[in-house]
Amino acid sequence: MIRTLSGSLRQYKLASLLTILLSILEVVFEIVIPLCMSDLIDFGIEAGAMNVVWKYGVILLMLAVLELGTGFLCAWVGAKASVGFAANLREDMYDNVQTFSFANIDKFSAASIVTRLTTDVTNVQSAYQMLIRMAIRGPVMLLFSVIVSFRISREIAMVFLAAIPILGVLLALIVCRVHPIFGRVFRTYDDLNKVVQENVRGIRAVKSFNQEEAQVRKFKGISQKIYSDFAKGERLIALNAPLMQLCMYSCMILISWLGAKAIVASGNNAALGLTTGNLTALITYATQILMSLMMLSMVFAMIAIANSSAKRIAEILREKPQIQNPEKPVREVANGEIVFDHVSFAYGAKADKMVLEDVNLTIRSGETVGIIGGTGSSKSSLVQLIPRLYDVTRGRLTLGGVDVRSYDLGTLRDSVAMVLQKNELFSGTIRENLLWGNQSATDEELRRACVQACADEFISAMPHGYDTRTEALVQSGMDKLMQGRTVFVIAHRLSTVRNSDVIMVLDHGRIIQRGSHEKLIQEKGAYYQLYTGAFEWE
Repeated sequence: MIRTLSGSLRQYKLASLLTILLSILEVVFEIVIPLCMSDLIDFGIEAGAMNVVWKYGVILLMLAVLELGTGFLCAWVGAKASVGFAANLREDMYDNVQTFSFANIDKFSAASIVTRLTTDVTNVQSAYQMLIRMAIRGPVMLLFSVIVSFRISREIAMVFLAAIPILGVLLALIVCRVHPIFGRVFRTYDDLNKVVQENVRGIRAVKSFNQEEAQVRKFKGISQKIYSDFAKGERLIALNAPLMQLCMYSCMILISWLGAKAIVASGNNAALGLTTGNLTALITYATQILMSLMMLSMVFAMIAIANSSAKRIAEILREKPQIQNPEKPVREVANGEIVFDHVSFAYGAKADKMVLEDVNLTIRSGETVGIIGGTGSSKSSLVQLIPRLYDVTRGRLTLGGVDVRSYDLGTLRDSVAMVLQKNELFSGTIRENLLWGNQSATDEELRRACVQACADEFISAMPHGYDTRTEALVQSGMDKLMQGRTVFVIAHRLSTVRNSDVIMVLDHGRIIQRGSHEKLIQEKGAYYQLYTGAFEWE
């Protein structure tokens, strides 16, 4: 997972390394300050030597300025690195999603992909900024503070060694409890996004059937589940602060008590034991050690939250499109002849049953084929196999005598045009939407296409150029476009497919009738019953 995500660092590797270096320098300055303060107290204030006070005062001021400067630069460069890393993650995920086949999209769902591109990336961005700052600053400060404390007083510094493992065990327990909770939270976010998308997309149906309250209850149910899990996780994370404070103040009391005894015993003589300056430095280092542990606990908590998000992002980045170009692709389609040779198809390798089973069909180049059937009869599944939106599970499908899996994907999909049952309009102008079919089309070519589709008249009547078309006008325009092409027409209305050369009736993934309109009427089967209104799909 780390290797997968680190590939998105790219141009921000240097900024990340610089953040780490600046963080270490900031800690070094912060560690030196208490030592100077100790000498200022012992050799300046206690001895009444003002020249020593001024000397160490200037040194302390310079160290404070350097610490402030490195801290500011560290924060600025770290923010740049984490934001840039997040931007690259989103870009890499989005680019990979564009290569996905329908099967890949079905595996994740659109709602889940949106969550991973937004919420999950934001979590990883926050965690990464903590990693290159606090996760470096905390251990370095802990190590240096303990080393210097032992140089001042080995006996008193043992207090730290007793506190650190206790805190470490408690933090580990918290992280182990929190991790599965946040993993569950982000999976629930997918469900929440799905509900929102479905509601917004189908708002007309929701309003028409007076289902607003039902949708609100559905949303509240999922939202409450997220709240409950998040609150449980945050309550566990909130234990960090009191645990740290308990250890911090306990250590401070012990150090003060042991230090005061040592100072009295030595008569405030550094040669014989501990001095007031030494005790002041030890108390400062105690604060730094425990603050560094607090930082690490915050990092652990953030990692616990972000770990689930990082895994979900890595899944998208590692996903390989199930449909890819062959090694030596065919780049020319000879004609529009289509052959289904014992074709079976299922959505996913682990599917319980086939949606299309043992389909054998030959369509000559230039023929128009009408496909009718009830909801779930796999009409769309049949034609989606031709441009390889899905691949056949068993059997062979050829176009122009060549297996569709042998074609270059661009060549194949440029040769097979599809008008989807559920149309999508993308943000932008009408012209931009029309250009999806051909990015290099001229204004005249766009206008001609709209004329053929009977759209030019209402588009021209709009305030800014390019609203409804009747079925008869659309059918007339489509008849002109279909001349000389191999065409599949999927419809619920028989009037739409009546003039097709071949009409196929599908039921539960099987072709139960095929032939022309006249032939199927004479057979008096399912098509005839549909025509006379005596048949209803199950």
